[in-house]
Amino acid sequence: MSKVWSDERKFQIWLEIEVLACEAMADLCQIPKEDAAEIQKRARFSIPKILEIEKRTNHDVIAFLENVAESVGPPSRWIHQGLTSSDILDTTLAVQLTESCKILLEDLDSLRTAIGKQARRFKMTPMIGRSHGVHAEPITFGLKLALMYDEFGRAQERLTQTRERIRIGKISGAVGTHAHVDPRIERAVCEKLGLKPATLSTQIVQRDRHAEFITVLAVVASSVDRWATEFRHLQRTEVLEVEEFFGEGQKGSSAMPHKRNPITSERLSGLARVIRGNAVVALENVALWHERDISHSSAERIILPDSCILLDYMLTKLRDIVEKLQVYPERMADNLALTNGLYFSQSILLALTRAGAERKNAYEAVQHAAMKTWKGEGTFAENAKREPEITAKLSSSDIDDLCSLDVHFKHVDATFKAFGLE
Repeated sequence: MSKVWSDERKFQIWLEIEVLACEAMADLCQIPKEDAAEIQKRARFSIPKILEIEKRTNHDVIAFLENVAESVGPPSRWIHQGLTSSDILDTTLAVQLTESCKILLEDLDSLRTAIGKQARRFKMTPMIGRSHGVHAEPITFGLKLALMYDEFGRAQERLTQTRERIRIGKISGAVGTHAHVDPRIERAVCEKLGLKPATLSTQIVQRDRHAEFITVLAVVASSVDRWATEFRHLQRTEVLEVEEFFGEGQKGSSAMPHKRNPITSERLSGLARVIRGNAVVALENVALWHERDISHSSAERIILPDSCILLDYMLTKLRDIVEKLQVYPERMADNLALTNGLYFSQSILLALTRAGAERKNAYEAVQHAAMKTWKGEGTFAENAKREPEITAKLSSSDIDDLCSLDVHFKHVDATFKAFGLE
């Protein structure tokens, strides 16, 4: 990813755009074909020389053009004919963003492959589901990971969609009117770069496109944060159902030798905040003066490469966490047993209403049995069997059947099939 955003790659694309524009002009007999051929053959750039010239010009594109002209000679008069700086800058940006999308989509595919493998492995591994951080009803660890798999599937969809709206170039001149550059030049250059020409532009491609792109990256980063936070919670000592891999020789604390901290997940949560902050800057860049100002330019030189590079890193690190995740089914079973079957309360409630009990009375009877269990007076099933309102409708064997994990896991296979995770 860093190569996509390097000065070398940027100037390569700049040069490609200028050469393609000259070739298109020659095809339309707007400049001599022999001059276009000479430009294509001789055009070169030197980054140190460009930077040296820029110290004098205080303009990066002019510095580039002067340097390229030195390598070409007299035919260089046709380079940048009718173009403006943003024709080069924004079209190059579209190429870089498209290339970045390709890498990020590959990252997401690799991440989902890792998640899918673990989801299948732990498909029927029981654990407690939590709401408000409190024990709710049983789920499986595989279902939790299937949810993660699904979420990053949506990330792929969003990134694929926004790629089409960011894959836009423009070669339309100073205010976008094509006054000095034929629209056919724009179409030819964009086609050869794998871009679509802007339907209409000013001096720039409109920044709502770039705001959408970074906002999508921020949403993906927030999904990374969501699962990093999930794994951090599951690693708490009181829970300890999963744990980040802790390597031989790794240290967790400078003061406490016993520590094994979820440092990678915490790092990912922190980096997600950076990308979300960058999204705010991108939204601020949408409102520019008239046909353009350059208040967006300085910010974009930071937020666009940084966000792409950060998300590439984050997705790779999250994949590593998933692949090496230490999972403790025994601890999950221990935590399931903590409440002595309280999580079967809804099964009993619904069975009572199906058997003809009024919901309010059924709820209160089940809650009464549950509160006894909370206080340590036996299991929930035992207490349910002592409630007259319950036993009037349900037999002891009915209650035992309802207090079974099978009730909660009967649709797991179908769910996995729906995700293509059989």
